[in-house]
Amino acid sequence: MNSKLNFLINMSLMRKIKTKWFAIANIILALIVICAVNIDTIISKFGGDFEKATKIYVVDNTSISFDIFKNSLTSGELYNLLDITGKEFEVLKYDKDIEHVKNNIKEYGDSIFVEFNNDEKTYIRALVLSQNFIDTTDYQLITGAINNTKSTIAIQNSDISLEELNEIYSKAEIERVILDETKKSEEESMQMIMVSVFPILILPFFMLTVFLIQMIGAEVNDEKSTRGVEIIISNVSPKTHFFAKVIAGNLFVIIQGLLLVLFFGAGLLIRKFIGGAGLVGGIGSQVTSVIDSILKSSIGDKLIIIIPITLLLMLITFVAYALLAGILASMTTNTEDFQQLQTPLIIVLLIGYYLAIMAGMFNGSLFIRI
Repeated sequence: MNSKLNFLINMSLMRKIKTKWFAIANIILALIVICAVNIDTIISKFGGDFEKATKIYVVDNTSISFDIFKNSLTSGELYNLLDITGKEFEVLKYDKDIEHVKNNIKEYGDSIFVEFNNDEKTYIRALVLSQNFIDTTDYQLITGAINNTKSTIAIQNSDISLEELNEIYSKAEIERVILDETKKSEEESMQMIMVSVFPILILPFFMLTVFLIQMIGAEVNDEKSTRGVEIIISNVSPKTHFFAKVIAGNLFVIIQGLLLVLFFGAGLLIRKFIGGAGLVGGIGSQVTSVIDSILKSSIGDKLIIIIPITLLLMLITFVAYALLAGILASMTTNTEDFQQLQTPLIIVLLIGYYLAIMAGMFNGSLFIRI
């Protein structure tokens, strides 16, 4: 029986792998993944520039705002307060008035102009001027720097000493205390993982599960329509045939998942070879920050247990959906009927996908955890 099972598994697996469409699909998939990892470099070749600093010209009619504004915008303190990754700004002092800017704004392209004026009630007034729309993150940082400039000027005008000023702007010491003994700090770290890491891992896992369901259903119905199943059943038991389909299908999606990891690794290797910077939009620094936070937290020591359990749960999920897909496929006579019958299964899978993404928002719910 084992020899027949192995033969059927090998035959089913080779039918999927030793095809030109498997090779073509993975070549295309490899190109897509590699290009996605290096998307900023590709765009830069066609005129885009992710590393180009945003120029900000300051018209300072107060004579004291420029240095404070420049320091606020380039020191990096605002990035932590606003939870924004680092942005590159080139802050320059503009020696002409704002009317000259309005008349010649087209000459400065995407540059941004900020004008500071004195105000008796609010200390300063600011005008932000640009030819085009300003990126939301850039505008948020600029307004934050303007407000910080106003606060600094207000404090300076209040005759506060330099030492007191430094104490005001120093970071507060925060001590975290959880009174409920049933709540552990690991749960806070786990919530961070659920919100940041899991959505990235779940998407390819979800796609592979959908692919597994459709693949098993299509193969079973194909054997039915070609009468191939009658020849197989006449030589092996239905149970052996069924398990061969499930095992072969799971082996195939595992191989495909490993290929996806290989493609992503190749993309990172190419990125390093061509000298690419951090991932576009600060994603690289965000991922690094999350990884560092996890490793420094108490949950970091438990990753050696969490990772194998997660992989085991993924494997159990593949097997469970493969069994359901095989059962549903055996109840239908053609691919069209299976497509209709698998709809409830896909809906359950889709609900699980969205619940997994939102799991961090439903702390303590046993249903969500399951």
